[in-house]
Amino acid sequence: MHAFTSRGFDSVSWAFLFKTCLCDCHTVGRVLHTLPEGEKVFGMTSLDNLLYVLRGYKTSEQIEVYDMDSYRLQRCLTVTGLGRIADMTACVHNSCAYISEWEGKRIHKVGLPYGVDITNWPVNNKPALLSVTDTHSVLVTCDKVRKIKEFSTDGELLREIQLPQDITSPWHTIQLSNGQFIVCHGNIADPVHRVCLIGSDRHVVKSYGGPRGSGSQQMNVPWYLAVDMNGFVFVVDTNNYRVLLLSPELTYVCDVVSRDQLKWHPKRLFLDVQRRRLYIAVNELKGRVIVVSV
Repeated sequence: MHAFTSRGFDSVSWAFLFKTCLCDCHTVGRVLHTLPEGEKVFGMTSLDNLLYVLRGYKTSEQIEVYDMDSYRLQRCLTVTGLGRIADMTACVHNSCAYISEWEGKRIHKVGLPYGVDITNWPVNNKPALLSVTDTHSVLVTCDKVRKIKEFSTDGELLREIQLPQDITSPWHTIQLSNGQFIVCHGNIADPVHRVCLIGSDRHVVKSYGGPRGSGSQQMNVPWYLAVDMNGFVFVVDTNNYRVLLLSPELTYVCDVVSRDQLKWHPKRLFLDVQRRRLYIAVNELKGRVIVVSV
């Protein structure tokens, strides 16, 4: 699973949440804090009690580093030569962050916590969003060619996975511990917007969603995912201004946060399972990070 799932919510807690959501159909998240507004946020990740926030449209100090208890800004990190970016994720094992740059078609590796030993390697397709596997490799979703590319921490291409024809505009992929993949797909021009489980044969095993819409069984540009150790899936439903919770069977559980809580388009998500918090990046003309208790 993704690096942020080092400790999952226990099954009893999620069972209680599942029943509660079915009974009252209300959102369950509570906003705890909002980080300062600034340039749009294109990624969030954490390592050793520090939250890293990636801001776009800057030539220096693109990564803000916050203490995760006090929310105080500790420092800023500069990635020289960074162009238009798509995402950031971290690897605890390798003590680094990875940044996808779609303009330059490459991945940047940044040593943490001080931004040293910065390197990059080519993807040869425009990279979208990122995740890290249990074996510490990097998954890069390439939406235009409907591929998942897996790289080692040093940039060696390990494999390419061609997604099925009916998965159009894939944005984010997470590999589960059993080797299967969870993928969200659907752009504003696509008729179908889904979260799909992809089996070892690279076909869709099951899915949630369908025609684009705003109902409980529909989404409008599902953009970003987080999966806990018990298989529950958080989905950023961008144009519906919400974050959904799906069961391990990819059935709807509830809205975790709503339009009224977010106000702006949610674009990125980070799940802190130890603190039971979601960090949600919302962007309009500016960007900010909303911290939500779940």
